[in-house]
Amino acid sequence: MQTAQSEKVRTYLLDLQDRICRALEAEDGTATFSEDRWERAEGGGGRSRVMAEGAVFEKAGINFSDVQGIGLPPSATATRPQLAGAAFRAMGVSLVVHPRNPHVPTTHMNVRFFYAEPKDGAPIWWFGGGFDLTPYYGQRADAIHWHRTARTACEPFGEALYPKLKQICDEYFYLPHRGEPRGIGGIFFDDYADGGFEQAFAFMQSVGDHFLPAYQPIVARRKDTPHTEAERQFQLYRRGRYVEFNLVYDRGTLFGLQSKGRTESILMSLPPLVRWDYDWHPTPGSPEAELYEIFLKPQDWANFSS
Repeated sequence: MQTAQSEKVRTYLLDLQDRICRALEAEDGTATFSEDRWERAEGGGGRSRVMAEGAVFEKAGINFSDVQGIGLPPSATATRPQLAGAAFRAMGVSLVVHPRNPHVPTTHMNVRFFYAEPKDGAPIWWFGGGFDLTPYYGQRADAIHWHRTARTACEPFGEALYPKLKQICDEYFYLPHRGEPRGIGGIFFDDYADGGFEQAFAFMQSVGDHFLPAYQPIVARRKDTPHTEAERQFQLYRRGRYVEFNLVYDRGTLFGLQSKGRTESILMSLPPLVRWDYDWHPTPGSPEAELYEIFLKPQDWANFSS
């Protein structure tokens, strides 16, 4: 399933993975990414890169995959039932970064491309992706910067796009069993083919290219912030929400597992340490309470005054 379009996307994604790895290694200053190249029996493969026990990043995983198969799994055909049983090619870059300092937010970014050939009908393609931020201790300046950068990524493609994708992100990264979002959101899109291939591809690139300008300044500002052991324990507690979402609701995780993907690469998004406490509630008036009361509620951060 090699097409000129898919090869253009593949070239971009490989370069994006390289650029982000170099930037995070420079920000950490001590640790580097190890690389694991792998192949999939059904077709395709990828390269998984993981940084562990760095000075800044406790764990960071950046995965490139380009896989092929016969029969899209249920997670990929929920909105396109006509593609059940179609041959497919799926490629993307997905990353999750778990910093050591609880004042540095966790982040997730993904950009991806799907190409499917139904048994009856013309080939179908679409893009998806986005990035979102999960702080443990909320900072208004960080939230404003994050969302304004997300808005900048969307602006060349229409003024209505950012608010639409922000709302989708707020709704997607939500834990119904907890009644709370995973973090402060960002942008999220799927089944995107607006304007034809070149324009849709340009938008995916804009999202990928704006990730580092959105995240790296926040890391630089917060990575040396002093923190207490109590704040570290709260970080581990909140990481539990991350695990719950990824294992129960995340479409990418479900797609990977249902399509018999490489388990180590799929689950590299999980943090190295996490904790759960029974019926825990923050102390009223505390920074932990502020996270729940202000930051874990949808806000129009891009239009907040600095």
